[in-house]
Amino acid sequence: MKTFSLKKENIKKKWLLIDAKDAVLGRLAVISANILRGKNKPEYTPNQDCGDNLIIINSDLIHLKGKKADNKIYYRHTGFPGGIKETTPNKMIEKNKSEEIIKLAIKRMIPSGTLGRKQLSNCKIYKDSNHRHDAQNPEKIDIQLLNRKNKA
Repeated sequence: MKTFSLKKENIKKKWLLIDAKDAVLGRLAVISANILRGKNKPEYTPNQDCGDNLIIINSDLIHLKGKKADNKIYYRHTGFPGGIKETTPNKMIEKNKSEEIIKLAIKRMIPSGTLGRKQLSNCKIYKDSNHRHDAQNPEKIDIQLLNRKNKA
């Protein structure tokens, strides 16, 4: 039996839409990362971008379990001595950066490197239910139906 390896010309990408209203952040990120990498397809190949294009709407309505909204800390560094900066999800929501919370969660579940950056660029995140990808006819995925714990 021969091992199957997907070629670049055989890749077929779909457009998928996920509504993040009342979704738990970590569970949404796992589902999104698997879709972006293509791990939900039977013809998954680790060295190819065989994942689908993903649209996530209502990022303002995401839910964090427990005390993560206050206690979770995101660090970044400016590159200068003593330039470490920190923020929490609540501060990011106040600054209208709720898309960044979801993007960081997904980014940390995708391998770093050129392929991971390419796969992450296939994810479009919007604050409300308006998006500009109606022409692609995205297929809606209801993550609340996948598991009862996906809903807050």
